[in-house]
Amino acid sequence: MLDRQQVYLDNSAATRLDERVLEAMKPYFFDKYAVATSEFAYSQGIEAREVLDGAREALAVAIGAAPEEFIFTSGSTESSNIALKGVALALGSRKGKHIIVSKIEDFPVLNSTRALEKQGFQMTYLDVDSDGFVDLDKLRDSITNETILVSIQHANQEIGTIQDIENIGRICHEKGVLFHTDATHTFPRITLDVRRIPVDLITVSAHTIHGPKGIGGLYIRQGTRIAKWVDGGFQEFDLRAGLENIPGAVGFAKAIELVTPEETGQLQAMRDRIIDRILSEIPDTTLNGHRWKRLPQNANISFHFIEGESITLHLDIHGFAVSTGSACFSRSLEGSHVIFGIGGDHERAHGSIRFTFGRYNTMEDVDAVVWTLAEVVRELRSISPLGKEEKED
Repeated sequence: MLDRQQVYLDNSAATRLDERVLEAMKPYFFDKYAVATSEFAYSQGIEAREVLDGAREALAVAIGAAPEEFIFTSGSTESSNIALKGVALALGSRKGKHIIVSKIEDFPVLNSTRALEKQGFQMTYLDVDSDGFVDLDKLRDSITNETILVSIQHANQEIGTIQDIENIGRICHEKGVLFHTDATHTFPRITLDVRRIPVDLITVSAHTIHGPKGIGGLYIRQGTRIAKWVDGGFQEFDLRAGLENIPGAVGFAKAIELVTPEETGQLQAMRDRIIDRILSEIPDTTLNGHRWKRLPQNANISFHFIEGESITLHLDIHGFAVSTGSACFSRSLEGSHVIFGIGGDHERAHGSIRFTFGRYNTMEDVDAVVWTLAEVVRELRSISPLGKEEKED
């Protein structure tokens, strides 16, 4: 085992909290802990309301929206649930019960559609090509008079492919259909301006940008029909009941402030280096997702003839944290639906490893993990029955 601290390379799952974010949040845990009350209440509540409104404005401005178009949630899961189920409740009995999503969406979207199917909604699950892109012509042809919503992610959580959401939005609006995108892994590293992009609902979260867990947001374009589906108080413009997470909102706004184009460029350089080195130095490897139209922090590679589970465990022993699409690491005991969605077989899905970079990673981390990975792969293939079968063939 290497004599070093663990190198964390799973930043699309969660990121380390930035100390500057924590410092911004601290006062709202200990000194200014009142709830955000109306302007006619006590001074601490008024101050809490002003702070919450300030954080809301900062996040809205980051996507070109008005503050009243942005609500805070507990994270990306809740945001996507509100978007899909809220639109379904609002329009299902008025316009139709047809919703379109891609087959490689993240689980908050896919499991929301499955829940809605049980309530009588019809779903179209769009195929994607070998890079993970939605076919725009197929999308256009799939929209009917009963379609109320299309939900296509901005970029995929596993393979990093960035969709053409500008043209997807145009198709939806030409057909009079609402468009939702999950921007959990792109915001704010990839420009997302609602004044230019015809999108009606956007899911965002703080946990992927060195902000706090348990806070996210949903952009809702003014005039979009959406129903409240959790009853309680009248918070968040009466769209999301529950006590506001003021420390989380402040932390989210601070996290957005700290993301810079220079940092994103550094992440992209690490991404390119690990892809180039693995594909050139380790044989029988396949890049998953588009080579260039992908998240700046994401590299997903399948290592043939061995299990991703074994690679992950061996890298962990050597001090590296990565994630895998192997069924053994899934609570559902199924391989990656994303790799299957782009045409991969079980071997490719089960041998996939995702490397995702963050603020606290360096080029030295990239070189160290590639060196270790080459040794791990060589060792595992030497004892793998899959590798032996391939040699015999």
